[in-house]
Amino acid sequence: MKAIVVGSGIGGIASALRLKAAGYDVEVFEQNAAPGGKLGLLQMGDYRFDTGPSLFTMPNFVEELFRISGENTSDHFEFVKCNTTCHYFFNDGIFLPFSADKNVLSETVESVLKVDSSPLLKHLDRSEFIYSKTHQVFLERSLHKVTSYLDTAILKAILAIPGLGIFSTMHRENERHLNHPKLVQIFDRYATYNGSDPYRAPGILNIIPHLEYGIGTFFPKKGMHSITTSLVELAKRKGIVFHLNSAVKEIIVEQKKVTGIKTETETHLADTVFCNADIRPAYKHLVKFVTPPKKVMSQEPSSSAMIFYWGIRKEFDQLDLHNIFFSDRYKEEFQMIFNGEEVIDDPTIYIHVSSKIVKEDSPKNSENWFVMVNVPSNQGQDWEKIRKEIRANIIKKLSVILKTDVGGLIEEEDYLDPVRIEQRTSSFGGALYGASSNERMAAFFRHPNFSKVKGLYFVGGSVHPGGGIPLCLLSAKIAAKIALKDQKISS
Repeated sequence: MKAIVVGSGIGGIASALRLKAAGYDVEVFEQNAAPGGKLGLLQMGDYRFDTGPSLFTMPNFVEELFRISGENTSDHFEFVKCNTTCHYFFNDGIFLPFSADKNVLSETVESVLKVDSSPLLKHLDRSEFIYSKTHQVFLERSLHKVTSYLDTAILKAILAIPGLGIFSTMHRENERHLNHPKLVQIFDRYATYNGSDPYRAPGILNIIPHLEYGIGTFFPKKGMHSITTSLVELAKRKGIVFHLNSAVKEIIVEQKKVTGIKTETETHLADTVFCNADIRPAYKHLVKFVTPPKKVMSQEPSSSAMIFYWGIRKEFDQLDLHNIFFSDRYKEEFQMIFNGEEVIDDPTIYIHVSSKIVKEDSPKNSENWFVMVNVPSNQGQDWEKIRKEIRANIIKKLSVILKTDVGGLIEEEDYLDPVRIEQRTSSFGGALYGASSNERMAAFFRHPNFSKVKGLYFVGGSVHPGGGIPLCLLSAKIAAKIALKDQKISS
């Protein structure tokens, strides 16, 4: 059996490995010069940057790919658990390091915020409860197959509905259960992990904090990009062939069955095709003769990002991985993100600064900064103007907090905005996570991992179960399971 994977984002690479482990001959076609999709690499002078996700959770799904391929993860890919999940800075000078140890976190909250920490700990327990009742139902199987609902796990999830927050919003649930506005603000930001608005996204998304505090946050010893490189090297060792700089122009469909793909110069036949392209461009360009689901094509895009990559000629003792800086204005800024307004007065709801963890990533006495602000997807805004405003505001804010002229320390610089993200990854409007989850039933409306075309499957952040490294890896697991079942039925 021959399988072709279109696109080498993390979902595509994982799909290739799963198909190979199942006995397929696998080839991967990638339009860019390097694999990885959003999980990429940028080198500027002596500074190295991870260009994509800066948070690594649920490493077991990466380990599983090595295991099914017959190899030991530790021989090729190493990561460490972070003792602190995030450092939070506020405009009024309050600094909150959120320890991964709940006892330490409890002491910090009581010492800094002067409030009882038990509501926070109960809220984390509630997040674990949501995860325990729903992950097997919503994250690890297709929501679009009837057989998914013929399982005891779905019954347990149904019985737990009153405690899942489905009929409320994230913000309302956080405000109801937490006893300090800064804690509400911190837990509201988890909506940004899948590009959504906490004032509209359902409370069930409060599952996300458990991924950090229940399971943990991790960092690869060689940087986030090593997730890509280690899996690609694994794939090559197993005989998977990668075609780089090879854009797929069409997924060939004949009589409602996939038969292969076309590039600029060649036709490649296959029994199965896994599409790791963003779902909207995929229907527009790759399978344009197949009618797409109307609801999927009309879903509200997730937020995008304005990201600056700065080589800084100084080391800051306080800075560490996953630093978050907040302003005191945030409801209006979330509205800005999802209404797509162009004017940005103080876009500091979520300035995410990741500084040097791997010593070799920057010169001595220097740091490599990944600085991100959430912005709307591209709807024709003046991004040049917005970028300049955001850059000036970030530098002003960080300079006050760090008591240093940050702008004067930048010696290397690059950026990503929604336009560049769309150009480089073909993500619709530069949206980072496909569709937002700003509707109660949004999870059910994501495109399924299978299609009306026999032998055609979809993976990646724009389809079920969603964006982010673990969910993209799960999309590959779900799609591969369906494909193997379909193959068994057809044979």
